[in-house]
Amino acid sequence: METANLEVMTLGEAAAYLRLHPRTLRLRATEGLIPGAKIGRVWRFHKQQLEQWILDAAARPSV
Repeated sequence: METANLEVMTLGEAAAYLRLHPRTLRLRATEGLIPGAKIGRVWRFHKQQLEQWILDAAARPSV
């Protein structure tokens, strides 16, 4: 498995990458709307999963 596909981001890094406020990202991840994992008291996000989430969201018709 390539390490490039395993890039893990903190809440702050993922929020900056998605250009969201960290609180918004945490709430959406808690709701299961954005892929992430809570490990203990901290959130972690796989960059590849976030990229796929963006692509999937772009392919869905907006309401």
